[in-house]
Amino acid sequence: MRRESVTPRPGWQQKLEKLGFDFYVLDGKAYWNEQACYAFTSDQIDELEASTEELHGLALKAVEHVVSNRLWERMRIPPAWGDYIESVWRRSDPTLCGRFDLAYDGSGPPKLLEYNADTPTALYEAAVVQWYWLKDVKPGADQFNSIHEKLIEAWRGVLSRLPPEGMVHFARFEDHPEDLATSEYLRDTALQAGLAGKPLAVQQIGWNGRRFTDPDEMPIQVMSKLYPWEWMAREEFGSHVLSDTTAFLEPAWKMILSNKMLLPLLWEGFPNHRNLLPAFDSEHADLGGAFVKKPIFGREGHNVTIAGPGVFDTAGGNYGTEGFVWQAYQPLPVFAGNHALVGSWVIEGKAAGIGMR
Repeated sequence: MRRESVTPRPGWQQKLEKLGFDFYVLDGKAYWNEQACYAFTSDQIDELEASTEELHGLALKAVEHVVSNRLWERMRIPPAWGDYIESVWRRSDPTLCGRFDLAYDGSGPPKLLEYNADTPTALYEAAVVQWYWLKDVKPGADQFNSIHEKLIEAWRGVLSRLPPEGMVHFARFEDHPEDLATSEYLRDTALQAGLAGKPLAVQQIGWNGRRFTDPDEMPIQVMSKLYPWEWMAREEFGSHVLSDTTAFLEPAWKMILSNKMLLPLLWEGFPNHRNLLPAFDSEHADLGGAFVKKPIFGREGHNVTIAGPGVFDTAGGNYGTEGFVWQAYQPLPVFAGNHALVGSWVIEGKAAGIGMR
């Protein structure tokens, strides 16, 4: 694994915009960087692929453990949602994708930092944008990237379970560029798989007393959403989900996987696993040196604290009301002064590609 300096493509901004990727600068900061890339050996890619599928398998076992033992209180999931989550899990409602955040330097095993299994973004960038970059800059090189093909195949599985004339609604915050791009990309892959797809702002979702509807009063059979399950479970309007008249992508059992309490559950169930870091739901001597304190329901690094000998950093925010977990600190590898984080994608349970941040 190495970081390589590369020359940005002439007119790279226009090339990105042609792909519909116009948020290469976010909040005044560069979001897309064409001055460097990361190269891996085939053995390293095999390692990432195998570890990703291994971790996903462990995560599914953790879901079964939570559901079978009804650990809703520990997971900070409202008890009223327990039966619904169990029903969705037992009937194997379809799932599309998730993203593992991994610390990996190319030598030791990849270490799980967290699993973004409910509302993962950076999907379009990994599936399409970096693929077109590769074709322009390194046409003779290969890329571990079957995200697009696997997504279309996953949608075909959804199509097979829909009635004729079935429709998928794609709900998102339309003023958030990352969410909008991710939702539109998911809709595009659904259309390529033969489904009908309709865009929908989250604020436009209605309820007619029996089921969710769109602004045209069309019943919502299937909803692809980029709205966190933990928010829905705490909102009055979200309680309509329990009527179980709409199928969701991602399904409600992903509320368990997108929950940081997953980290101590995995460590308890699979202690000393090569891809796991020690993690606990209280401060624990076994963490040894430095640790990371994460809110159980946290997003985008808010309210995360790193502390230990020679290191301290903390981020503000409005998360942490439900509590925290403590995970052993795993520094990200540094290449030419830049920290590297691997985002490893899972599509319908299979490793499908990576993106670098």
